[in-house]
This record gives sequence, structure tokens and C-alpha cells, in this order.
Amino acid sequence: MASRLGRRQYWLDRAAAGEELAAQFAARLSMQGLRDKSATVVALPRGGVAVAAVMARKLGLPLTTWAVRKLALPSNPEFAIGAIAGGDVVLWDPEIFNELEKYPELREQILDVERRELLRRKRLFGDAPPDALSKRDLIVVDDGIATGLTVKAALLSLRQLSPSKLILAVPVVAAAALPGIRQLVDDAIVLVTVDNLVAVGCFYSSFDQLSDEDVLALLSSVNKPWQLG
Repeated sequence: MASRLGRRQYWLDRAAAGEELAAQFAARLSMQGLRDKSATVVALPRGGVAVAAVMARKLGLPLTTWAVRKLALPSNPEFAIGAIAGGDVVLWDPEIFNELEKYPELREQILDVERRELLRRKRLFGDAPPDALSKRDLIVVDDGIATGLTVKAALLSLRQLSPSKLILAVPVVAAAALPGIRQLVDDAIVLVTVDNLVAVGCFYSSFDQLSDEDVLALLSSVNKPWQLG
């Protein structure tokens, strides 16, 4: 359960947020008539996997990952200026992109590095093949959304697969990002919406970065692996 500390709402860790999202989604499942066998939890690595693994176990749903990568300047790797995902989806912050137009070599360097990392993660974590996700209800999970660029890239990429429904489940979202995200999904379960969200990690007592090994361990811990049928 999320607990309120001071003026902010925190979760102990990503697993606690996943517990609360699972409870919210269980009620929504019955309301919308979604069938367990037609729904798949799709985690955005790395942090989203820790939330999604709990949801998948609690709901008895299959779990997979879907690689997506933030784009950032080498001089400021924490600040998102864009994102990429499968299906050749590339998003840029419009203002930053206008500046990058002056530096095409830098832009291509950023894209090349992140495309290679995207492919590495896709292979390592075993993203489900596109045809396995087509015509299914996809529940896309991340640990939080600040700018919205990476989750938008992932949603645009997954929409290319023609899912039956595309549903977002996330603990905390920046209020400014939410309207644009809602346009890309059929439904969204959001526990907390925040004005002026500076960092997603502020809403967790423990927010350690996950390693590749952590992600693989979480995926293997789910009692119903993603294989569909």
C-alpha cells in the first residue's frame, strides 16, 4: 500500500507500488470484462519490470518486456530529449530537436548508441515477438512517468501491433504529461498524478537502479511466464 509521508505519497519500493496497481487493476478487470487469457503485462525495462512482475503474479497474467530507450545528450545523460522503441519509433522533444538540427552528426551518434542498446536489451530480456502480442489486451507498466517521452515511444510502438486494447498502469505520473499519454491508450490506471514532478524516485523510499541480472531474476520469478498458448 502507498503511505502518505509529509505532503507526498510514497511507496516503500517498486514491489509495493505493483501491489497497489494490481489491486486497482483487479477491480478494473471485472468492470471492463477483460479476460485473463487475453491480457498480457508488458513491462518497460528496467524499473518497470519490478512493478510489473508483482502485477503479473497477483493477477495471474503472462509477463513480457518491451524495450524502449531514452535519448539524451552525452553531456547530460539523465535529461531526456527523446526516446526510441521498436518499429522505428523515434520521438524528440521539439525544442531540443530544433537545436539538434544544427548538429546532425551528434543526433545520429545518439541514435546509433541507443539503437544498439535497444537491440541488446530486446535480445537479453526476451521481448515477446510482435505476433504474440497482436489482438491481445496489453497492460503497459512502468515505475513512473516524468516527461512521458519513453512511455509514449513504447505505446506508439505497441500500437503498431494492433492490440485489442492498450492499457497503461503506472504508480505516479507528471500531470503535464498525462493528457498526451491518455490519447495513446484505451484506458489508464494511475495511482498518483503530480504537478511539477522533478524525479520519479522521490515517490519511493527505496529506488535502487536495477541491473540486467535483477531484471532477469524478476522475469524468471513470475509463476506464469509470458509464453502465450
